Amino acid sequence: MVLPFVLMISISLKPPGEIFAPEFRLLPDQWHVIQNYREAFAKQPLGRYLVNGLIVTTCIFAAQALVALPCAYALAKLRWRGRETTFLFVLLALLVPPQVPAIPLYIGLWKLGLLDSYAALILPSTISVFGIFLMRQFFRTVPDDLISAARLDGLGEFAIVWRIMLPTALPALVAFGLLSLVWNWNEFFWPLLVVQTQTLATPPLGVVYFANAEAGTNYGPLMAAATVITLPLALAFLLAQRWFIDGVTMTSVK
Repeated sequence: MVLPFVLMISISLKPPGEIFAPEFRLLPDQWHVIQNYREAFAKQPLGRYLVNGLIVTTCIFAAQALVALPCAYALAKLRWRGRETTFLFVLLALLVPPQVPAIPLYIGLWKLGLLDSYAALILPSTISVFGIFLMRQFFRTVPDDLISAARLDGLGEFAIVWRIMLPTALPALVAFGLLSLVWNWNEFFWPLLVVQTQTLATPPLGVVYFANAEAGTNYGPLMAAATVITLPLALAFLLAQRWFIDGVTMTSVK
């Protein structure tokens, strides 16, 4: 699984002559790092693609957390008619591929005049049924006595969600945040449909623009661009690795 990334970094360090050499060497004889990475940023607005990816993934995760936390709390801790049926629909929604609602979403955004905008990239992903499921599983591990004590102190249900459950669920929220970041940062299908302006391209779409501009043959800068786009995901996971493991482990208790 790691081998493609090793090859990507290795090629991003080499001059063209060594990339097409008959024998393969992991490290180059003549380092071409500065030239490849400088050309990657010069040929295409790679920095703009990274900013677009950061804006889109941050907004999507904020919206997903805003929806998932109260929904998960209602499914895990509140008793109301139809709760189990609603949770069943959440599980069924996990089985629906994202390509299924793509055409209705596209037509709806077209009629609203939102195509080729940040809204078109963000709005279809603002509700995550996986996020609701994950947070619901974590909230089930929170003792009911903690919630009862908060109610005795006069807190309402929404106050309990944001002041009690949110700090408690921080490891699970970080785990979900990393999964959301990886999924939406690497999303290619939906941006390909709704983006026509190159300045709105997300990182995966930007790599395709780069490959098209270079006719797919300038592999050194192309692999340098792919490395730059992959690096934020690796750094995010390394920085939040402990939170991610704790969140996944604690979520799977029940």
